[in-house]
Amino acid sequence: MSKKRKQYSAQLKAKVALEALRGEKTIAEIAAQYEIHPTMIHNWKRQLLEGANGIFEQHNQAVETNSETEAQIAELYRQIGQLKVERDFLANRSARLGLPTEKPW
Repeated sequence: MSKKRKQYSAQLKAKVALEALRGEKTIAEIAAQYEIHPTMIHNWKRQLLEGANGIFEQHNQAVETNSETEAQIAELYRQIGQLKVERDFLANRSARLGLPTEKPW
């Protein structure tokens, strides 16, 4: 019979890795407490340390993307305003020339 591997939630992994990172308990004590092999705890701790900078990079990229999006939206609103002014101007001139004033839009 084959034994199924245990699967641990991301929450538990993070909790155990942070506890190992703090250094208040030894890895052996944490392994005994959570019934997890010490090698796994070392791996989770290493993954946490390697992935921590990614959290801040993602935040910076999100801020940059957000400001770019806001700039695009502002440009589009400016263009819409310009088009409205041009449309109204042409409608007024058409009315002065005696052309039909029905708005096709």
